[in-house]
Amino acid sequence: MDRREFFRRLTALGIVAGAARFSGRLAPPAWAAQEKGQMPYRQLGRTGEKVSLIGVGGHHLGLIEDEKESLCVIRTAIDNGVNFMDNSWSYHNGQSEIRMGKALKDGYRQKVFLMTKVDGRTGEAAAKQLDESLRRLQVDTVDLLQFHEIIRMSDPERIFAPGGAYEAMVKAQKAGKFRYLGFTGHKSPEIHLKMLETCLANDFTPATVQMPLNVMDAHYESFQKRVLPELLKHNIGPLAMKPMGSPYILKSQTVTPMECLHYDMNLPVDVVITGIDSMPILEQALTAARTFKPLSENEVAALLAKTAPAAAQGEYELYKTTNTFDSTKRHPERLG
Repeated sequence: MDRREFFRRLTALGIVAGAARFSGRLAPPAWAAQEKGQMPYRQLGRTGEKVSLIGVGGHHLGLIEDEKESLCVIRTAIDNGVNFMDNSWSYHNGQSEIRMGKALKDGYRQKVFLMTKVDGRTGEAAAKQLDESLRRLQVDTVDLLQFHEIIRMSDPERIFAPGGAYEAMVKAQKAGKFRYLGFTGHKSPEIHLKMLETCLANDFTPATVQMPLNVMDAHYESFQKRVLPELLKHNIGPLAMKPMGSPYILKSQTVTPMECLHYDMNLPVDVVITGIDSMPILEQALTAARTFKPLSENEVAALLAKTAPAAAQGEYELYKTTNTFDSTKRHPERLG
């Protein structure tokens, strides 16, 4: 089944036409059936790229105390078939990118699909940040660039304004500094939908959109129910992040890490980006990918039922309900 057929089936089930009915009970698309070292791969939106089911979250790489260990985590992940590398200009004041750049030497760069993000809303800020990212990563180009932290209703307008970040990134893409362009955010499905609407109104269809998807998102201000069907409709690659709520969902003691990862893998997403800050956590992620099998409707229902009470008010999704994860609120100067 190719992606078009997969979408046709979504439509037939009333999932796209009735986003509120989308419950994530579908098995992942069969076009994902490709493996390397027991790592499943899926096609990234309409790009034709094949990306690993698991992606290495860049923020957590900066949490590892020993830099050498962080480089080992990255290379071990790649050696085990993980090829999607997440990062951002702002993570740990550039240290996450610096570490990634060191790890991707000696032929490792050619083995990965490399992504980073910029915070700038003005063209000047975004262009400067992209150039800094390329220097830190020690590359001439990244595979995917994303506008980071779309968390305000005003962000889309600023990005697409004359002299804004989009205008500058079109030039940067033509100059070969990145291949694909998308956006990411964690605050609100309403904001994501406005950004998507603004993109399309400007004749730009993002290659990817990154958002929090997990067992609790389905119950509160749900990206899964409201945004994911729209991405599939436009053949945009969905990137899942915060499968464990970074890691507040685990503190609810309602689900295990493996249940969190398998729930996300069961959604029609292209990559599940998860924070990895140690070798045991990397092995946990690899095991989740290697052992994943499509969940039955009863299994999904059971996971949603046991998380529903804790999820009702967003108590364990602090990125939606608080400013804890809003780095550009703490550092507005990054926006330009």
